[in-house]
Amino acid sequence: MELLEFEKPIAELEKELSQLQEKSRSQDIDLSDEIAAIETKLVETRSSIYSNLTPWQRVQIARHNQRPFMLDYIAKAFDHFTELHGDRVVGDDHAMPGGFARIGGHRCVVIGHQKGRDLKENLKRNFGSAHPEGYRKALRLMQLAEKFDLPIVTLIDTPGAFPGIGAEERNIAESIARNLREMMALKVPVIAVVLGEGGSGGALGIGVADRVLMMENAYYSVISPEGCAAILWKHRKYAEDAAEAMKIAAPDLMKLKLIDGVIPEVPGGAHHSPDAAAASLKDEVVRQIEELTSLSPEVLRDQRYEKFRQFGEWEQL
Repeated sequence: MELLEFEKPIAELEKELSQLQEKSRSQDIDLSDEIAAIETKLVETRSSIYSNLTPWQRVQIARHNQRPFMLDYIAKAFDHFTELHGDRVVGDDHAMPGGFARIGGHRCVVIGHQKGRDLKENLKRNFGSAHPEGYRKALRLMQLAEKFDLPIVTLIDTPGAFPGIGAEERNIAESIARNLREMMALKVPVIAVVLGEGGSGGALGIGVADRVLMMENAYYSVISPEGCAAILWKHRKYAEDAAEAMKIAAPDLMKLKLIDGVIPEVPGGAHHSPDAAAASLKDEVVRQIEELTSLSPEVLRDQRYEKFRQFGEWEQL
């Protein structure tokens, strides 16, 4: 697995521990005291590093190639997933899978961004950047969920909507804007979870929800740190400073009341423990579904509208 720079001290201790354990076995030497000391140091080092991550380090984790993607969570946290295809206008967008599923015994519609782990899959999934037909497909599935009175779960993981000429010609801005309007008026519960990257309108196009949750090491932002650095500091090398200034990490967004909850990842992040991350996501999504399904459609819509209207600070001179 690819190591991030700040993870290297942990990897060195793990290597040292492995060597001691192998020496103890192969040479029949009692090294229990030395092994115990390294194990204690490893726990302390892992805890120290992962409990003091900077926003830029969280961005690096969010982009890690071995981090669980949308379909990984579908396989681990949902049951009986049946994918539906196409927007009934242009075609199917593989960057935005969606369909019917069950989670914790609850029927639902689940939609999200899907990235790839190698070049072939990334080309198929367009690196997780959806086209207009992806957002139109998502809206079609949401309206289907409303028709059958099913809660909606959206799993966000995108650097942003695709900015290509074809996407512009097929009205990417209009498709996202329509989703924002229509999602605000849905009569069924909507839970959104930012899995990794939550980039700009590409994320918000399926992110208007009654509950917006984030995995602990995800980020959610109007622009990437590199994009912000290029605009404000005229160079991408200031991306780390931009990430700090933008307050894009889950703990900061929770303090600012821009999200409703943070789903914990075990120390080391979801790329080290995908099963544990999926279990945490499942528990929280099920809890939110059970809480929201007790509310009437009118209360859901009113609360959703007020939630987003309260964002930002206003000052009258």
